[in-house]
Order: sequence, then structure tokens, then C-alpha cells
Amino acid sequence: MKQIRTKSLEEFYEEAVNFTGRDINALLPPGIHREIGHFNVFDISETIKEVKQRNIMPYNRRAYYKISLIRGKNRAEYADKIIDVEKNALLFATPKVPYHWYPLDENQSGSFCVFTADFLIKNKVGVVLDELPIFKSGGYPVFEITDEEADEIGQVFRKMRNELGSDYEYKYDLLRNFVLELIHYGQKLQPATTLHPRQNAAIRIVSLFAELLERQFPVEPPNQRLQLRTAKEYAERLAVHVNHLNKVLKENTGKTTTGIISDRIVQEAKILLKQTDWNVSEIAYSLGFDEVAHFSNFFRKQTSLSPLAFRS
Repeated sequence: MKQIRTKSLEEFYEEAVNFTGRDINALLPPGIHREIGHFNVFDISETIKEVKQRNIMPYNRRAYYKISLIRGKNRAEYADKIIDVEKNALLFATPKVPYHWYPLDENQSGSFCVFTADFLIKNKVGVVLDELPIFKSGGYPVFEITDEEADEIGQVFRKMRNELGSDYEYKYDLLRNFVLELIHYGQKLQPATTLHPRQNAAIRIVSLFAELLERQFPVEPPNQRLQLRTAKEYAERLAVHVNHLNKVLKENTGKTTTGIISDRIVQEAKILLKQTDWNVSEIAYSLGFDEVAHFSNFFRKQTSLSPLAFRS
């Protein structure tokens, strides 16, 4: 049965050996085994050979984070969104959301880095990646940027490559700062309303609700099932009245609790319909619907299409 796979770091390096022609020991950063977490940086020109051979990068989740600077016309498919970029793209990938990208012309260059969440823990950097706006579901993970912005970002990647090959004792601490620089660069490109919420009790409820919602995704095996489906169930788990939860979410997001839950379920349904061969009954069950008809009616109401029409 076709499923959306999660590619491990080990699998990534197996592929990297093939598309670079280098030995695994030459690919791994010096001294990385002494570090908490993992980090590495690559040139797009090396990986583009693999993408061209396959015609498309597999649509998978990755068990690591990835930041890519892609120079050239390209297309990114991220969750249920398709984003065409005419010139330069800055892409942020999280283990939670499947994606792929592929070139639309011959002039492709740039860089990307891969890292694990643990990499940013050492020395009290203390960054919880999934709490950052750039990595939250429903955010803005792909940006079309100018040549000037691409040059600035490219300079950060050049510093990464230079530092990775240096003998500096604290180079990985410096590399953590470069990763954070890229993250903050991307977050500054986001709408200001997503970056500067008021820090109060209401915002805390919004944050806890979002965390509780996202904890149920991604849906991977068909026998995995959503446990929380209604506003009342989320309110009970958060120990607040359902009316208060709805009021707080409406004031801070512009959407009702039910609306946010429905949007997220629809996003996952689109991914499963397009990227797996599960039948509609299996998808309906995994998303918490007892009857296929209920799922079909829900999906049609949200998208104006039946599940089968969307899949085709």
C-alpha cells in the first residue's frame, strides 16, 4: 500500500553518496559524532543531478529540518499547496509536513542545510523549532525572494560551508547561530501579524490549542485515527469552557474552533488523497469519520468537490 514515507537521515545520506559520488565519511561533517544533534550543508548543483534523473523529488516527510536557497525557476508542493517561483526561492521544511520541489528550467543553483531539532539545544540555545512561526502548520514556508535577498542568504550559506571545514573548536556553536539567522530571515518575510502576538493568557490558550491539534498529525498508517475531532473535546482537554475557547480563537485568529479543526482535517485529507493509494473509506476512518458518506459530505462542503473528484 502506498503511503507518505518519512525519510530518515540515514536514507538521506545513502542517496547523497549516490548523487555526489563521494564516500559517506567525506560527506559527514568533521567531529559531528561529538555533537548533540546533526547538521550539514550541501550545494544544490550536486543534488540537481538526482532530481533530473528522477524527474521529480519524492513527495515525502523528512525526519529532519531543511532550509533551502534555490536560484532558478522552480515549483514547490508543500502540504496541499503548489507554489511556482519565477526566480529565487527560500524554503523551510519541517518533519511534520511532506513536500517536494523540482526545477522548471536548466539554470538551477543554491544551497541547503539539514539539521535536527536536537542540534539547536546545546549551549542553552533552547529553541523549540515547532513553536517558531516559520515551522508552524499553515504558515508561510516558501518565499519568492529578490536577487539581492538571495545574495544575502547565499552569503550565510557560504559562511556555513567555510566554517564546517574549519578547525575552529567552537564552530558548531557558530553554525547554530547561522541556522538561527536563516530562520529569523524567513520569519521577517512573514506577515507581521504572525510574528508579534500579544503575550497573555488568551495567547497561551491559542498556542496550546495549536499544539494539541498538530500533535495528531501527520496521519501515517491507515489504522491511526484522530482522537480529538470537536471543539468540545479540545476544550475539555485544555480545561476551559468551549465558549471561552471559541471566543479566544475567534479574537486571535479570526476563525472559530470548528473552522480551524476543519481546515486542518481538510489539509490532511488532500494530502492523503493525492499522495497515497488509500481508499476513501480508509482515509475517512483515519480522519475520525465513522461513515464514508459523512466524510464525503464534509469534504464537498469544504472544497466543492467530492473526494474522488479531487483525487482525479
